[in-house]
Amino acid sequence: MTDLYIGMMSGTSLDGVDAVLVRFDDAGRPQPLADHVVPYPADVKSAVLALQPRGHDELHRAETLANRLAEIYAQAAGELLAKSDRHPNDIRAIACHGQTVRHAPHDGYTVQIGNMAKLAELSGIDVIADFRSRDVAAGGHGAPLVPAFQQSAFSNPDEKRVILNIGGISNIARLHAGQEAIGFDCGPGNMLMDAWCLRHTGQPFDDDGRWAAGGAVHAPLLAAMLAEPYLTQPPPKSTGRDLFDDEWLVGKLAALSSAPSAQDVQATLLAFSARGIADSVLEHCPGNQAVYACGGGARNGALMAEISRLLPGQQVSAIEALGLPAQLIEAIAFAWLGWRFDHRQAGNLPSVTGAQGPRVLGALYPR
Repeated sequence: MTDLYIGMMSGTSLDGVDAVLVRFDDAGRPQPLADHVVPYPADVKSAVLALQPRGHDELHRAETLANRLAEIYAQAAGELLAKSDRHPNDIRAIACHGQTVRHAPHDGYTVQIGNMAKLAELSGIDVIADFRSRDVAAGGHGAPLVPAFQQSAFSNPDEKRVILNIGGISNIARLHAGQEAIGFDCGPGNMLMDAWCLRHTGQPFDDDGRWAAGGAVHAPLLAAMLAEPYLTQPPPKSTGRDLFDDEWLVGKLAALSSAPSAQDVQATLLAFSARGIADSVLEHCPGNQAVYACGGGARNGALMAEISRLLPGQQVSAIEALGLPAQLIEAIAFAWLGWRFDHRQAGNLPSVTGAQGPRVLGALYPR
């Protein structure tokens, strides 16, 4: 059996699909060989956002969007194969996360759409998908799943470390020798900052946090955001756009006695993301020595500097220091989950998700 997998991740930031070609050795250690990004067209991003709340004709809209996503995923696979001079027959499987449109583990479900049968048809490659639902069926949150991979790839008995992912939502994995791994969603990462930046500057994100750095934190707004009950809930826990959406922010702003400037709101959103992360590390990871960040937020210098300021005495750096590229960790993690599925090995950590026990995650759509 070939050991080449394509991992695909399209997350809450809604910027597109990250695809990575990964070779695994017999122990499941990954070696990324090539990567490729296909940005989401504006209409696809809008269609995903429109499915977050309940609405008219949502089944039809979800299924037609799932077909469109399958075409984008197939495009990503084809262009990645061309870039790496590979053929579909060289690949054991595409391990595809799909696009989350509804996350409600307390109601017993989580929904990641993408017509995976169509992806198998278009790509000519086996597809492994639907990784989260088995964990939810076992009583877990189905998220975050990446800490299981991070424990496998980055644990070190000589350093108490946290792996931090800053995507649309931020999450941490505590990797301390002699302690059970834990991981959970801290709160918003880039999601609210990106949406506010797009609305007021026309740019999809605040490059290196420069716009935020030119503003001032609005203390009443920050206090109102930090009062969100989710932040003090004990793990296991997970969140997403179902809570931290534009309406959530609009509600916080509407309750203020005076309106801050758009730039000051951006500065406050950055401070809020940093506090959610730092407070999580301080409360749940005592004695931690180092934080290694991945995801798009790891490239936001202002955000990284604020996290470092809030965690004195801890090394805060990008995960490249551990040998894998920051932007590809989640896509590599889902390739790893595909490898685990093929070897019928559990892909979840019950201590992270709250599931009743280890479970093999995923469903197969043969080519």
